[in-house]
Amino acid sequence: MVIGDTRVLPRSTDLAMPHVWDMFARLAEPVTSAPTAQALWLVVLLAALTTLGIAAAGWLVGVVVGIGLALVMQRWRIAEWGLLPWIVLSQTVPLIAFAPVVKSWGSRVEIGSFEWQDWMSVALIASYLAFFPIAVGALKGLQSPDRIHTELMQTYAAGYWQTLAKLRFPAAVPYLLPALRLGAANAVIGAVVAEVSTGLQGGIGRILIQFAGQASGDPAKAWGPIFGAIVLGLVAAGSVALLGVILKNYRRTEESA
Repeated sequence: MVIGDTRVLPRSTDLAMPHVWDMFARLAEPVTSAPTAQALWLVVLLAALTTLGIAAAGWLVGVVVGIGLALVMQRWRIAEWGLLPWIVLSQTVPLIAFAPVVKSWGSRVEIGSFEWQDWMSVALIASYLAFFPIAVGALKGLQSPDRIHTELMQTYAAGYWQTLAKLRFPAAVPYLLPALRLGAANAVIGAVVAEVSTGLQGGIGRILIQFAGQASGDPAKAWGPIFGAIVLGLVAAGSVALLGVILKNYRRTEESA
C-alpha cells in the first residue's frame, strides 16, 4: 500500500488485499474463463439461496426446540436448574469437530424408505446454534410477568394454558424477537461452517473454501462469497423483523437478547 511516495503496510499488496472496487468489479465477471461460465455474482447468489434454505430449516427446528425447552423450564423450576447449565455448556462444543460426527451419524439413519440427506446434517448443525438464544430469550420472556399479573389471572380462575396464551406469551414478545433474530444469524453461521466441515456441495460455505484456494491467482474472486455470506446473514436476521411488524402491538419495550 503506497500513499504518495511512502509505503504504508509494506506486507500488504494488491495480491494479498485487492482494492474494494476490484472486488465489486470481479462480481460482474465470469466465474471462470470458460465461454459458458456464469457471472460470479450469479454463482454466489445461487449458493447463498441454497444455504439460506438450509439455514431456514435449521432455524425452524431451533425455534421449536428452544421454545419447547423454555416452556419446560418455566413450568418446572427444577427443570430450569437441571437443563439451563447444559444448554449453556452445549455452545462450547466446536462445530468444526462436531459437524463431521453429525454427518457420520446421519448417514446411518434409514427408516423404511426414508434416508438421511447430507443437507439435513447441515440443518441440524444450524439448529444447534439457533436454539440457544431462542431458549434463553423465551425463558426470560415467559418469566417476565409480574407476580401481581399472574395472581390476577388466578383470581379469574385461568388455568396454566390460558395464562400462558393471554399473559406469558404476549409478555415474552419483546424478549423473543431479538432472540429470534440472533438465532437466525446463528443458523446462517452454523450452516456455513457445517457446509465447510461436511463438504456439502452447492452452498456458500463450499465455494468459500473453493475460491479461497484460488486466491493466489485471483484474489478478488475469493471476496465474492464473503460478500454473499455477509448479505445472507443480514437477510436472515432482517426477515425476522417481519414478525415484529405482525406483533407490533406487543413490542412496547423490546429487550436485548
